[in-house]
Amino acid sequence: MTKLKSIFCVVVIFVCFSQKTMAQVDGNQLGNWYMYFWDTSFKESGFGMQGDVQYRNWNFIGDLEQLLLRAGFTYKPKNANIKFTLGYGHITTGAFGDSDDTTTESRIYQEVLIPHKISGRFYAKHRFRYEQRFVEGQDFRTRYRYNIFLNVPLNKKDLGKNSFYLALYNELFINAQRNIGDGRTVQIFDRNRFYSGFGYSITDKLKVQLGHMLQSTNSVDKPQLQMSLHHSF
Repeated sequence: MTKLKSIFCVVVIFVCFSQKTMAQVDGNQLGNWYMYFWDTSFKESGFGMQGDVQYRNWNFIGDLEQLLLRAGFTYKPKNANIKFTLGYGHITTGAFGDSDDTTTESRIYQEVLIPHKISGRFYAKHRFRYEQRFVEGQDFRTRYRYNIFLNVPLNKKDLGKNSFYLALYNELFINAQRNIGDGRTVQIFDRNRFYSGFGYSITDKLKVQLGHMLQSTNSVDKPQLQMSLHHSF
């Protein structure tokens, strides 16, 4: 397990400091993402649901980047610190700039989430996600994603009510195929997202976060302001 954690750290550090070239999308323009994440469980069965709604702008407001609607069924085995998800997402993507053109995507995904604590105060999660993507105008595609989250309470020892905390994550996206149809190709490396922000626990089951995320692709590094609400019920 220690070796596996070391590999994860090396991957995260390598990707965070990778350099990308700038083209097309304005990398100096701050984008804005509004997000709502929810999850619930069905009594003591181990089954539940989770999902999110995300509205993303290329600029601070008004130029639609994406509208993402996603939900899935979850299962958490008893006496095991792991959660499985099978879900579906519908994504509408807007063109950068003055154009009002959009494309749509239907996405099926499978996910494994492994939370654990480090030294009693650092709350970490590993998320592995496999996606099957049906993108308008493209051939069927799949993608692998790995995200490591880290929350660190600042004024308390836990993330309970009235806790202020530091929130960090890094997510790596890898395309499983390069050919997307009509002679077009994509790179194996799809993108990387590095986020840092602060959160506040309004209650034990309701948290709000505000932070900055840098999304890096093969063509652009673009900053995003992220505002998110995290709700368990």
